[in-house]
Amino acid sequence: MGVGAGRSLAEAKSLADSLPGLLVEARRIATTVLAGWHGRRRAGPGETFWQFRPFVAGEAPGRIDWRRSARDEHLYVREREWEAAHTIWLSADLSQSMDFRSKLATVSKRDRAVVLLLALAELLAGAGERIGLLGIGDPVLARNAAERLAETLALRGGGATGLPDTRRLTRFSDLVLIGDMLDPLAEIESKFAEFSRAGATVHLVEIRDPVEETFPYAGRAEFRDPESGAVYLAGRAEQLAEDYRRHLAARRDHLAATCRRMGWTYLLHRTDRPATEPLLALHARLSDRSLAGGAV
Repeated sequence: MGVGAGRSLAEAKSLADSLPGLLVEARRIATTVLAGWHGRRRAGPGETFWQFRPFVAGEAPGRIDWRRSARDEHLYVREREWEAAHTIWLSADLSQSMDFRSKLATVSKRDRAVVLLLALAELLAGAGERIGLLGIGDPVLARNAAERLAETLALRGGGATGLPDTRRLTRFSDLVLIGDMLDPLAEIESKFAEFSRAGATVHLVEIRDPVEETFPYAGRAEFRDPESGAVYLAGRAEQLAEDYRRHLAARRDHLAATCRRMGWTYLLHRTDRPATEPLLALHARLSDRSLAGGAV
């Protein structure tokens, strides 16, 4: 077994071991957000009848159409037209750069990304949304979607690195993309173009550790790229701080402007801040799109 393969297996095992605790944390955060959220009812074109389908164990009983179910011994759900066409895809970057955690944060970027993904899945599943892990698994429509997504991540999430595969994206679908966005800008823009051609709406959540924002280093410091292993040795790190912050701000502004131009949304989240902050914003934005029947 090569060094790269051994490292991949170790990363997959680390993710699988941490997922039960992250799922518990995600449910706690989702409950906190839901307690402060005044639910909205769907209306308009989204109420157009599409089809009846069999009731799936784990779904909310309130979705059952009792009149149709009374005709035989099976339970059926009345599916709306926008539900049949609309899927919310979730994607979290689980590459090595996301394992970073400084002393200024209580969690790594990877763990915060997974918690946000699972907490959002918990909220969306409760609202009857169809949810999937882009490039990893099929979408599910079930009350226990967060648990099922966690199981999929445990089995296959070790390969969920970088930007996701776009082949499953369709028009009117939403994609919540969570990561540190440290890929080369040319690669990010190429992937964004694929999202746009597919007709999907992207909700970008850029995750940052506080030291990545503040660059508090001084004196002799060694910086190592977790992806390539490249090492840079700075004799006086404080001399790099101003240029670093300017470069980071310009990169962030570029991503935010790209999202605005495409009618997408952008959030910046630091891991020393509560996870409820981006989750509440995401929930509101996705709820607004559902109310509009998927329109931007």
